[in-house]
Order: sequence, then C-alpha cells, then structure tokens
Amino acid sequence: MGKHAQSVDSRMLARIKAKRPGWVFTPAHFADLGSRDAVASCLKRLKRAGTIRQLTRGLYDHPVQHRVLGTVAPSADAIARALATRDAIRLQPAGAYAANVLGLTEQVPSKVVFLTDGPARRVQIGRQEILLLHTTPRHMATAGRRSGTFIQALRHLGQQRVDQKVTATLRRQMKRTDRALLLKDLRHAPAWIADVLRKLVESPT
Repeated sequence: MGKHAQSVDSRMLARIKAKRPGWVFTPAHFADLGSRDAVASCLKRLKRAGTIRQLTRGLYDHPVQHRVLGTVAPSADAIARALATRDAIRLQPAGAYAANVLGLTEQVPSKVVFLTDGPARRVQIGRQEILLLHTTPRHMATAGRRSGTFIQALRHLGQQRVDQKVTATLRRQMKRTDRALLLKDLRHAPAWIADVLRKLVESPT
C-alpha cells in the first residue's frame, strides 16, 4: 500500500471513528479525501477488517455492538440521513413511522416510509424495508422539521382516532422550541390537523 493510500485510509478511519457507532454512510461521504477508486478500496479493507459493515450496495455503517444483542441493526433515521446526504434530497418521516417517532405507537413498523422530493425508491436492510415516496411540494414544505413529523403522524392516524390519549402524548412530545415553528407551519397542514395542533400550542402546559 502506497503512502497516498495509507493517508486516505487513515483519514477515512479517523472520520468514521469520530462518529458515534450507528453512523450510516456512503462512499460520497469521503469524496473530499480521495478519488472514487481510493475510497472504494479503503471501504473494502475496512469491511474485511470488520471495522465497518456493508448494509447494501453503496451503503455502510459503523455498527453498534451490544453486549447482549451483538451487532445491532442501524436505525431507519440513520439510513435516511445517509441517503439524503448522498443524493442531496429532503426526507420527511410519514405514515406509521412518523407516529412511532412521536410515541403514538409502540411498534416500529417493518416498512418505514419517508416522503421525498427526490426519486421514489426502496431500500431493504435485513428485515427492514425503507420506502422513499416522491410527493408534492406541499407535503415537503415542512420536511426535516418537527412540525412535519407532527403533521404526518396525525395524517396517518386520521381525525377519528385523535383522542385525549393522542393529544396528551403529542403535548409531552412538544418542546417549547417547537411551538413557534408549529404555528408558522400550520398553513401547510389540512384544516383539521391545524386545529388540533393550534389547540396544543395554545393550551397551557
């Protein structure tokens, strides 16, 4: 291995080690450190050494090692962040996953859905399936913000399922820093969702 390859390897390893275990990344995350071939060669060596794990084509992680469970699967959110960075797209948790993120459901769905302004695609990681669904600019107006997750979670539940338990859970999830942004983003929500969130924001805690 030449000095340049060693330099690329050491810098890539340093970047990986600087992240917490559970970080998901793609070759594009190292484009500033070397050529495409040099990065690909380094990833192969790190994979053989067991330092990183290949999740699927072009997607890797610095795996979490649990003393009981062993190697832990990466989170859907970590995978989504890696894809968003690589493809320069925005993603918004939706459906049952958005509800789970806010504690409205306990079980993480086996099929995790994100809305995107990029192309639709499906990513299979072990038993977990991640769907990126292309959607309208209106649905992406709050992408990447907590308000977007509140809106999508309520959209998934539907008006008839919003009861005192749901509103109490949402109130606990609502941080003070969320309130002003939620009010600002209500214009992007259906009328009934805007009414629910407005009452939560304006009610005393």
